[in-house]
Amino acid sequence: MKDFALDPRLARYIADHTTGPDPLLEDLALETSSSTGDSARMQISPGQGRFLTMLTQLVDPQVAVEVGTFTGYSSLSIARGLSGGHLHCFDVSEEWTSIARRYWDKAGIAHRITLTLGPATETLRALDGPVDLAFIDADKQNYPAYYEILMDRLRPGGLILVDNTLWSGRVADPAHDDETTRTIREFNDLVAEDPRVTTTILPVADGLTLIRKS
Repeated sequence: MKDFALDPRLARYIADHTTGPDPLLEDLALETSSSTGDSARMQISPGQGRFLTMLTQLVDPQVAVEVGTFTGYSSLSIARGLSGGHLHCFDVSEEWTSIARRYWDKAGIAHRITLTLGPATETLRALDGPVDLAFIDADKQNYPAYYEILMDRLRPGGLILVDNTLWSGRVADPAHDDETTRTIREFNDLVAEDPRVTTTILPVADGLTLIRKS
């Protein structure tokens, strides 16, 4: 189980009472595991995928953004929740996103997605607003940059979701002072102190922050 913050029995109970992934998502998870080795841990959990789909359905965005596509589990989850909008994905890996493209085709939702390859600190700036919903799950050192670029384009009432913001609990443990942990702590402080937003961190998987622009 990926949900480190929960007692394993409770995590299993929640998983058993949450709508699970369909065979296509299960196949994608298996291929990701076999094709990417240790990097497979970057894939979001099935519970996060279900949450992304439901939240997308609730927000009903016309323009959604994903920073960090990997092999496509989160983008597939978001795109399936769209009722007529479009998802713009940003990533640097042709190899990993080639897997995502195949699964978008299999799911019949490729027409809802535009993928842009290159450093997102540069490519995101070419995106015209307004953005209704965004999901950040990429290199941690650039979280503040992605956040500011998206905030400039996010409509009032729009949402940004950010993954890995609890960092296996290390953010709350002073014994951990490595660079990545410090970076995530600083990002969490940045968001918590931003007067433009209201925010909450959900103890889902490795920590999922919801940020609403006022």
